[in-house]
Amino acid sequence: MKKKNKRTSHRIDTLIGPGSEMEGVLQCEDNIRIDGHFSGTIESQGCVTIGERAVARSNIMGREVIVAGQVYGDITAEARLTITPTGQMNGDVYATSLIIMEGGLLNGSSHMEQPTAQTGKQAEVTEAPISLQRPEAG
Repeated sequence: MKKKNKRTSHRIDTLIGPGSEMEGVLQCEDNIRIDGHFSGTIESQGCVTIGERAVARSNIMGREVIVAGQVYGDITAEARLTITPTGQMNGDVYATSLIIMEGGLLNGSSHMEQPTAQTGKQAEVTEAPISLQRPEAG
């Protein structure tokens, strides 16, 4: 019997290490971690992690994005964007879930939408009239 290999956010498949400088378009199906300097576009179907000492002058697209270093550009996260206490995000963010830990910085605007499956359910709930009046004490 074969066991299914579950991917975790902690597994690193592609690494740009400290002291490295790259420019261009980086496309990957798996997880990416940047610990050096990167300029360009980053696209991943997995998790994109910008390490504590990293600088990314990039537009970043990924399933999940973790910012622990400096990002100058826009981020689109299909699921969650996390800005850690050392993270500095300068640009607009588009995500389903946004977590900014104490000390983390976001200089830009955030745009959040519910996942498509939940949007239909939410519409059904909000269509019913909601009474904003207080019930009379009696």
